[in-house]
Amino acid sequence: MRAEAEAESAPSRVPPVTRGGRRAAAGGARRTVLTADDGVRIEAAYTPRAGGGGPSGGGPAGPGEQPVIVVAHGFTGALGRPAVRRVASVFAERAAVVTFSFRGHGGSGGRSTVGDREVLDLAAAVRWARSLGHRRVATVGFSMGGSVVLRHAALYGPNASEAGPPPDGAAGGSPDGSGQRRTEGRTEARTDAVVAVSAPARWYYRGTAPMRRVHWVITRPVGRLVGRLGLRTRIHTRDWDPVPLSPVEAVPLIAPVPLLIVHGDRDAYFPEDHPRSLLAAAPDGAAELWLERGLGHAENAVGEPLLSRIGDWLSGTWAEDPRPDGGGGRAEDPRPDGVRAEDDRADGVRTEDAWADRTRADGARTDGARADGARPGGGGGRGDVG
Repeated sequence: MRAEAEAESAPSRVPPVTRGGRRAAAGGARRTVLTADDGVRIEAAYTPRAGGGGPSGGGPAGPGEQPVIVVAHGFTGALGRPAVRRVASVFAERAAVVTFSFRGHGGSGGRSTVGDREVLDLAAAVRWARSLGHRRVATVGFSMGGSVVLRHAALYGPNASEAGPPPDGAAGGSPDGSGQRRTEGRTEARTDAVVAVSAPARWYYRGTAPMRRVHWVITRPVGRLVGRLGLRTRIHTRDWDPVPLSPVEAVPLIAPVPLLIVHGDRDAYFPEDHPRSLLAAAPDGAAELWLERGLGHAENAVGEPLLSRIGDWLSGTWAEDPRPDGGGGRAEDPRPDGVRAEDDRADGVRTEDAWADRTRADGARTDGARADGARPGGGGGRGDVG
């Protein structure tokens, strides 16, 4: 997909905020509009750690000493959605938080490519977090966002040269289209820890009824109309060319960056073979898998207790990090095979079909279109949703 095609579809309702950010009334919170490497405008928000210092000061420690968590929502999500705000609120008890809307979602420009060029949006958000003074950055993604954080960690991490180039137009890409890419220029967009929740392992998955509905939304003209009008998500009409690195292909390239994979046994979109495939792809001891009993799909299903445990896991990676600028250690696996099973049903985690969850929580939405987004008709197309 070309950058000009993305810019062509930018909505007129992008919030009129300055590139440098708009500061909220209290605590250093701010909103801004970022520009991805292919020119698409991305709305973003910064929330300082509760009771701590932020870019505007006022706390016992400046931003350099405090970590920041960048949250990547699922398909049909946005930074203003209640579930995303809840995630940010829980994480803000432990770190500063950056939320943003992927292209085609919320107040961002462009159209959704269902997990392909969205890696550029995440890179822009991570760069912004570092520009605010934070030296330690973690990325947490849900469903489609989960697939994006995995690809981003590979494409912008220590093994970037093996992962290949980001989409055309990204930092380190060749402007002449020759295919010769450099890896310099990606360092400021790197992450120091990764958490993928409800992420797919592979593209073009159509093995569940919710994913077949997702494919209908992203590949059919009527489905895209439903996406735009009913789900407030603008979806690109072009197929992937080339097909991006899949999540399971990205995982081996993430280490030594700590990686946590979280998945529910009641996920109606991606069954347990997806997280198990992701774990199996990681080098020995390089990733951890939590299989959560009773957990449904993505941010709408994740309760505050599980979010708190994820926050604690991230705090553990930062505490064990021997490097002053972040990006070192990892938390200890609670079981020899790195798999945990937790029961969050008592904590209010919803276990129903995530498609129904989205509809009830945010109106007519299909957040099920998660990161594995596939093409229901087979063949080419976009394979990641959610």
